Amino acid sequence: MADVQIGYAISSEEHLPNDIVRHARMAEEAGFTYALISDHYHPWVDAQGHSPFVWSVIGGIATATENLRLGTGVTCPTVRIHPAVIAQAAATSAAMMPGRFFLGVGTGEALNEHITGDRWPETDVRQEMLEEAIEIMRLLWQGGNQSYHGAFYTVENARLYTLPEEPVDVMIAASGPSAAELAGHLGDGFISTSPDKKVVQAFEGAGGKGPRYGQMTVCWNQDEAAALRTAHEIWPNAGLPGELGQELPTPAHFQQAVQLVTPEKVAESVVVGPDASKYLAKIDEYAQAGFDHVYIHQVGPDQEGFIRFAEREILPQYAAARSRAA
Repeated sequence: MADVQIGYAISSEEHLPNDIVRHARMAEEAGFTYALISDHYHPWVDAQGHSPFVWSVIGGIATATENLRLGTGVTCPTVRIHPAVIAQAAATSAAMMPGRFFLGVGTGEALNEHITGDRWPETDVRQEMLEEAIEIMRLLWQGGNQSYHGAFYTVENARLYTLPEEPVDVMIAASGPSAAELAGHLGDGFISTSPDKKVVQAFEGAGGKGPRYGQMTVCWNQDEAAALRTAHEIWPNAGLPGELGQELPTPAHFQQAVQLVTPEKVAESVVVGPDASKYLAKIDEYAQAGFDHVYIHQVGPDQEGFIRFAEREILPQYAAARSRAA
């Protein structure tokens, strides 16, 4: 069995905040050692139905769990919220969860970032903005009075008074080689959403040495046909190609785009049904691509059913890696 640590993906787009806190506690009790929580302003499509403010939810998870390591998967610290504010939010979260919080960051999606009316820049500019944002956050996490005058951001006489005892690790999201190189240069690890070996190699080639997180989307149900229907109804965006996920600005636009997505297309990337061997095979795809952490996103309302399934059928297969993570 591959040497991979299995985590739980918390989809903010699908659940009420108090339910998310309950799911996180349930995941910890089942044996998951870490989780990543999405940071969105909007869901992808209206069928998902929710999108609470992630920093409030993190505070709830901090008090409801004892050992679960938690990261954002991922926060965009560049357009909608100034990086100095994200630096404060992450520092507070890390202070509430000593040794078990990390900040996942990425260049964002127009879906969430356009809402203030600011320009949505092209990819290269967004990566430059992210690089500057990371520099600002790490500067503020050093403590003391800090100022920064960059190409995109200004910070004047700012001091974070509440800081964690340990530095906040920054994991950088990457879906392509250029972002993976940025993650290798600047990140303490990286996050991706598909088992792409070239992305892992780009991260390592740029000097990346930290953990490599891969998100895997599934829909567990005892009835495989019902699972596929749920995945297609609630997470049809899994079938969208290319850069549409970064460029479409509203759930209504995603709703229009996913009309072209068939259930069969969703099934190409989403594992569905009750057969544990399919889940294990998909995890192995990530391991073969070079990922050492795979965190699983269960689509739909039945989080408890999936967590119990994982407790019985998935986590025991990776007990050695899990014990090292504990």
